[in-house]
Amino acid sequence: MKILVLNCGSSTLKFQLIEIATTGPQRKLARGIVERVGSHATYRFDGEGAARIEAATPVADHDAAVQLVIAWLKRISQLSKIDAVGHRVVHGGERFTSAVLIDDSVIAELERLCEIAPLHNPASLAGIRATRTHLGAAVPMVASFDTSFHHTIPPHAAAYAIPHELAEKHEIRRYGFHGLAHQYDLGRYAELCSKHVEQISGVTLHLGSGCSATAIRNGQSVDTSMGFTPLEGLVMGTRSGDLDPALVSYLARKENATVDAVEGWLNKRSGLLGVSGLSGDMRELIAARDDNAQARLAIDIFCYRARKYLGAYLAVLAGAAEAVIFSGGIGENAPPIRQEILGGMEWCGINLNHSANDNVIGSDGRISSTHSKIDLFVIHTDEEAIIAQDTMRIIGN
Repeated sequence: MKILVLNCGSSTLKFQLIEIATTGPQRKLARGIVERVGSHATYRFDGEGAARIEAATPVADHDAAVQLVIAWLKRISQLSKIDAVGHRVVHGGERFTSAVLIDDSVIAELERLCEIAPLHNPASLAGIRATRTHLGAAVPMVASFDTSFHHTIPPHAAAYAIPHELAEKHEIRRYGFHGLAHQYDLGRYAELCSKHVEQISGVTLHLGSGCSATAIRNGQSVDTSMGFTPLEGLVMGTRSGDLDPALVSYLARKENATVDAVEGWLNKRSGLLGVSGLSGDMRELIAARDDNAQARLAIDIFCYRARKYLGAYLAVLAGAAEAVIFSGGIGENAPPIRQEILGGMEWCGINLNHSANDNVIGSDGRISSTHSKIDLFVIHTDEEAIIAQDTMRIIGN
């Protein structure tokens, strides 16, 4: 079965065409990205037996971006057949605790969820509608949710200490995000160590432009740093992460701004970018940290917050943690950041192999020393692999 996996962001579209069988490994046939959707976009496509294509063209919306991808695939004979489509959807709310076959009722529920996920779900919906338009309703589609993995979080970790009737009325709870990434990281670690997922407890740190930490006990998420929205938790590229909620009304009054404007600052002007005043890209901050005090401060805050969550989740797991796993663009490619996060944690059994840490970049690998009581691993996340597996399972059933 050839499955087209689509991951629609607010201004991007990433895709992979994956061939998957009932048994055996997946085969990646094509991949690509369309960036700056809604303006003069750039795109890069790679396919098996096809030359890489990189170009720029106006792309008005996600419908046009999906049409661009499908038209390119159809021009290449070995890539032209698409049996099913898997979509990454960020927010599944209370209803969607696992992947589902997309029909009109699912689309209607996703539309309702746009109210609590206005930055993410509309893009996914646009991709779903565009795919149905350009491939036809006969091609089955499946939605995989970033929130699903976290539905095992117990009530005492999921609930906020606000009036119960308000939480019930507005479906307010810790939903958690990046679930597909955390799920893949857990499964890949189990594969590398020849263990069953259900046997594993540990902490996953998915660090990229968005960042989250998850505590996993016996293969299930029991706590995670992102909450009702992806704004809570760790410091991110442009998102603040944890802060005093009173700051929202305080800044609104002081700056004569609306609540929506303040939320926009916290989502798009804060985090590494806000503190450094330079960039939300960790690579640029690492390059500038020796000469730029604010870049250094941004890195320090980022690592401190990650270390604080790691320590908290090791406590949540009450000594059962056997692994700490790094993933995401920063987690996979920034050895100095991993070193700084783990520094001084020998007290809890963490011991870094500095040589291994320096050499594991963008790939899977162990970075713990032989003396470490806890495995330290880097995993190259592949969310699309999880979505393809979900799609195969749902279509097969």
